[in-house]
Amino acid sequence: MLGVIGGSGFYSFFGADARSVNLDTPYGAPSGAITVGTVGEHEVAFLPRHGANHEFSPHTVPYRANMWALRALGVRRIFGPCAVGSLKPELGPGSMVVPDQLVDRTSARADTYFDSGGIHVGFADPYCPTLRSAVTGLRGVVDGGTMVVIQGPRFSTRAESRWFASEGFSLVNMTGYPESVLARELEMCYAAIALVTDLDAGIETGAGVTAVDVFAEFEKNLVPFKQLVHEAIDQVDVENACTHCSPHAGVTLPIELP
Repeated sequence: MLGVIGGSGFYSFFGADARSVNLDTPYGAPSGAITVGTVGEHEVAFLPRHGANHEFSPHTVPYRANMWALRALGVRRIFGPCAVGSLKPELGPGSMVVPDQLVDRTSARADTYFDSGGIHVGFADPYCPTLRSAVTGLRGVVDGGTMVVIQGPRFSTRAESRWFASEGFSLVNMTGYPESVLARELEMCYAAIALVTDLDAGIETGAGVTAVDVFAEFEKNLVPFKQLVHEAIDQVDVENACTHCSPHAGVTLPIELP
């Protein structure tokens, strides 16, 4: 089963014929009910990251519950669509980017299932290369870039934004971590698909980034963005042959994965 975790403004994926599943986990309830439907040859589970009515801010999303629930349902590969700010003028609003690197600038988020046992998960390449390749070959998609994940819910200052840009980062986001590393700990393939909604505060002058503008830009591009996710799913092989995202070979885990 494939999974899709929808970001800001991306609260549904299927029609009324999809079935709804409510799961509890050792880490509490996930953000909302999971809907299960089909896309081509794939059974797909969709979960709204922020809840069906955007109840959760980036720093309060129940990331561990979300990822655990998807794996318990049978998901082993996940696309994570998300809204991002751009740190490069050439990546304007409406651009769709598949990052290949991540920088974590969050704080105090529960970002592991392994609080004992000396488990150290390799994360040098945080995104599944097989899932990335299913998206990067599609028309109009920008392949690669570093996404810096900030704590939120506030946007960056101009100085922070310029600092990130000077380091060579391409995108700024609030939810890409710990979602990606939790997927790796659960041995699920994961790839982010980013929709640029704005140029970040340090890249342009004026009033800076506003939430109203971000949501409006996302809504304007939501139909083609969902279509891109559908097309990416169609490119994924039915059989999962990825070995990159199975880091626990030969390791005794302190917990049993669902």
